[in-house]
Order: sequence, then C-alpha cells, then structure tokens
Amino acid sequence: MSEKLTQALGFLLARLYVWIVLSSALLVCTSPWIFIGRSLRANASVWDYLHVYLGLICAVLGILFLLRNTLQGKWHQYFAWLVGDWGQLAQDIKGLFKGKLPVAGGKGLFSTVEGIGMLLLVATGVTGAIWFIYQGTPFAMTWRGYHQICADFFIGFLVVHLVLAATHIIEFIRQ
Repeated sequence: MSEKLTQALGFLLARLYVWIVLSSALLVCTSPWIFIGRSLRANASVWDYLHVYLGLICAVLGILFLLRNTLQGKWHQYFAWLVGDWGQLAQDIKGLFKGKLPVAGGKGLFSTVEGIGMLLLVATGVTGAIWFIYQGTPFAMTWRGYHQICADFFIGFLVVHLVLAATHIIEFIRQ
C-alpha cells in the first residue's frame, strides 16, 4: 500500500464516527424530499442522486465502523447479551427504574444500544445498496420497502441515542 493511501485510510478511520454522523444526518434530513421508486428516474433531482450515492458511501462507512468496533473480541462490549452476559445490562435497566442513569462503556445499556445502532446502520445501508443493484427489476420495490423499514428503525435508534447521550452529558456535569 502506498504511503498516501495508508495516510488517507488512517484519516478516514480516525474520523469514521464523524463521517457517519454527518452523512447519516444529511440522508435522514433530506429523505422526505426523495422520490425514488423502482429506479432512479431520468429526471431525478439532485436530492435523489445525493441520497443514493451518499447512501452507498454511508453503507461502506457503516460496515467499516461495525468491523472496527467488533473485531478482535471487541464485539462482547456491544453484544454481551448474545452469549448470556446480562449482568451490567440488567443492572443498568434496574437502575433506570430507581432513577439512576446508566454508566457509559462496559457491557451495559449504552453499549447495547450502540451495538443495535451499528446493526441498524449497516442494515439500512445494505438494503439500500441491494435496492440500487436491483433497480428496474420487480425486486426493486421489495428491497426499497426493506430499506424504508430499516431506515425507520435507524431513525428511532437515533432518537434513543440522542436521549442517552444527553443523559450521559447530564451525569458528567453532575459529577
């Protein structure tokens, strides 16, 4: 790998979260203006093209983000419940009912929500990419439907993520 390519990849990976936040925010905020059905229309708007091609880039970024955060055993932090490790997650949920905010990090509520968010981001990107591949075919509308369902869940995750981030900031200020 050339030195410039290595530097560019390092720059991208170091700021991956920021790139995903910016591109996701733009995609979500402009999605009501999108009019794409079975395929991109010949007279598609700039918003349609922006959504499709930025969405494809965001799909790749989402996969890179998921891989970076889950390889080398780091997946346990986000998906501990998959192997039956419910301890910190259950403790955080019980604490919520007692008015105690969850602790950031570890294998608790914040990490679990982040893991689900990474999966929703990738699912949204992959279903959009598959729609793009199948555009103009009978399968396109099916994959568009899957993409919209995943996007709706991802938007729901964003709301939960923002609420949890706000509570984390509040707890940080309290201490």
